[in-house]
Amino acid sequence: MHSLTRRDALKTIGAGMATATLSRYGLAEEPAPQRTIPAVPGELAIEWRRREELGGEIHVIEETVRWNASETAIIICDMWADHPCKMAAVRVDRMAPRMNEVVSLARDQGVAVIHAPSSGMKHYEDTPYRQRMIDAPHAEPPVEIQSWCYHNPDREGEWPIVDDVPRDEAKVTGCDDPVGAPHYEIDRHQHPAIKINGYDGVSDNGQEIYNFLEQEGRNNIVLMGVHTNMCVLGRPFGIRQQKYLGKNVVLCRDLTDALYDPRDKPYVSHARGLELVVEHIERYWCPSILGESLTKTVPGTNGPVSTS
Repeated sequence: MHSLTRRDALKTIGAGMATATLSRYGLAEEPAPQRTIPAVPGELAIEWRRREELGGEIHVIEETVRWNASETAIIICDMWADHPCKMAAVRVDRMAPRMNEVVSLARDQGVAVIHAPSSGMKHYEDTPYRQRMIDAPHAEPPVEIQSWCYHNPDREGEWPIVDDVPRDEAKVTGCDDPVGAPHYEIDRHQHPAIKINGYDGVSDNGQEIYNFLEQEGRNNIVLMGVHTNMCVLGRPFGIRQQKYLGKNVVLCRDLTDALYDPRDKPYVSHARGLELVVEHIERYWCPSILGESLTKTVPGTNGPVSTS
């Protein structure tokens, strides 16, 4: 049996012979997955906000960090064309055009875009965007990818709102419709105002999304969409799971919403209920940003200076 190690082989052979010799002894490394999205230069100035307990008080900390656009991905969570909570559907309608603008500008800078309208994959089966996610080679995750990541009392504090009260015939909790109705038939297409284009991918599968992120070298993850207190945190591609996987994850706080009914504790407006969830995330899980941080690169970082 050969006792040659990979390090010994590299010391004793020329660079031109390295690959062949390593392969002969079964020591060659697996080739890195082939990216499909061009890895272009350009740095994003990510202006984030987080919360930290210092001296018994919660302090808001605002910082600017640099992320390479070519190492960054946006995941759009559950921005369906319709929703069983009709007040929520109106807020999605309001949010979708601005989300499309931010995503389009980020895509132009080299950011990867993954559309995740959960339970809507049947609508995209014959598209290159769906196939792109299926084709990404398997990447072994460092931890289990869960089917749902629930509230984690070992890591996060008490939940700031009550969002689990069933009301009338509604099929979702936290809905602020005056009268809850079942609304069985819901269109799970992504909202038509948010365009799927270029090198984008479509998946609601945590392992598929992890495979694609690893293939494309994307370690910086931005979550946007709905609903922050439920799917954005809990899905197998959501904030909790991305943190468990070791990704640098942020919430886009101006492109999200919560399922919260002011008839439930702490009896605040819907807008304030959303803010309370965002503040919880900023303290226990990850910073939040505004979409503006994703729309342009830092001058001078995106390639050769024009001579014209």
